[in-house]
Amino acid sequence: MSRADQASLRVIPGGLSVVEEAARDRGGIRPRGGPILRPGRNCWKLARAKRASVLVDGADYFAALEKAIRTATRSIVILGWDFDGRIRLRPDADERESPPLGQLLRAQVEANPELEVNILVWSESIVHTPGSTKEMLFGAAWQEHARIKVKLDTYHPIYAAHHQKIVTIDDCLAFSGGMDLTVGRWDRTPHRVHDPLRIDPDGKAYPAVHDVQMLVDGDAACVLAEVAKDRWRNATGGGAPLDCDCSHDYWPEGLVPDFVDVDVAVARTLPEYLDTEPVHEAVDLTIDAIESARDTIYIEAQYMTSSLLGDVIEKRLRALDGPEIVVVMAHECHGIIEKWVMGTNRDRLIRRLRQADRYGRLRILYPAIADGGETTQVFVHSKVVVIDDRFMRIGSSNLNNRSIGLDTECDVAIEAKNGAQARAVTRLRDRLVAEHIGVTAERFALEMERRGSLVAAIEALGGGKCRLLPFEAMSDEGPSHPVPGTRLLDPSRPYRILRLWDRFWRRRKLGR
Repeated sequence: MSRADQASLRVIPGGLSVVEEAARDRGGIRPRGGPILRPGRNCWKLARAKRASVLVDGADYFAALEKAIRTATRSIVILGWDFDGRIRLRPDADERESPPLGQLLRAQVEANPELEVNILVWSESIVHTPGSTKEMLFGAAWQEHARIKVKLDTYHPIYAAHHQKIVTIDDCLAFSGGMDLTVGRWDRTPHRVHDPLRIDPDGKAYPAVHDVQMLVDGDAACVLAEVAKDRWRNATGGGAPLDCDCSHDYWPEGLVPDFVDVDVAVARTLPEYLDTEPVHEAVDLTIDAIESARDTIYIEAQYMTSSLLGDVIEKRLRALDGPEIVVVMAHECHGIIEKWVMGTNRDRLIRRLRQADRYGRLRILYPAIADGGETTQVFVHSKVVVIDDRFMRIGSSNLNNRSIGLDTECDVAIEAKNGAQARAVTRLRDRLVAEHIGVTAERFALEMERRGSLVAAIEALGGGKCRLLPFEAMSDEGPSHPVPGTRLLDPSRPYRILRLWDRFWRRRKLGR
């Protein structure tokens, strides 16, 4: 990363926590009505996309990605929390037409003599993620090519994760959002209790899963390519320079864009580590967006545990003229630590927000499918914020402490500037809600218009096979403060003692 780029980063001054700085900067709710996106404060850069599309669920994302991979001639960069080259991007197609991802990448490299494939995966994925540990540690046949490089990313503080999910094609097309290219991510709309195609490479079935990814081209894709290549250089010390000379059209054939000629913001989280200064654009963007809402806030998240974000939502609930707030979230947590920190803190934050909801404008729900007497939950992995009809944010950032300042994150956002863009934002929200309650987006939009309420429309149309159910904590009693150990197990910044340790070994390595 250049000195100029480092100087442009928004740095938290030494000695202040994220919460303290937020309180100092804001002093209360930011006045509503002005623009949300402000480069240098809550996003890194704002760049124009000729086209942008929201890809809901893995089937749509993976199919578009496969088409994009086949257009690459110079560079494919993949960043992820996890990766598995055994997955198939289109399990509904014949394997000869749609081979496993690793084989597809190898074939593309062999067909294009200048193409390089760089795959960067979180170093601890071999322990914590569902992808193939064997391939990450020992390689696979498809990796045996000089222009395919698979690296484990160790450039992060202890206990931190590389969490960005970005794929760039020739620096001219970019995908960014919540989906990793690994097992357990493919699913299709409508979700089913049992889908014969929803199996991992070992033939094991996995539950229904909901996720969202954004696709952009033009200058916005170039900015995301810069994020990806900066990360690759930091982690490996090498990599090709940025080359956004897009002489032909990379847009996936047949995909109708949701937005045309639209400005796209890129917001990041970077933890303090060695020579990297901390960046907290993503959380600032989420807070500014929530504070700007007039009528509705719609959120999808795997986790919502952050007390800082809880403070902001609580203020909106207590305000007489505050918006309706609907949160759709994953219900189940896996593992003892995740259940203790994420699950328990989620329930405690729900209770706190329920107590603040003096006007009955809050709903916190999880999606489920009922089929033949069997009810199954849908795992929500998406990270989405939609504000009124004028703002949407899609990315890798959860609403937990880790995403504020410990893990690396990347979110993309659009703020509507005209009627067409506002309608596209509204259609996205309607499409997401409609999927969860099993109706068409058009029917949901009509119900919204008739009732003038997001909450009322959901409750009027819910109750079918696909449904949104309230969390138990919306009605039970219990504590509403974070559990003991939260600062240790879900920190919002690297541990101070470990930051000193990192710097010590860095100085020894450089001989200083």
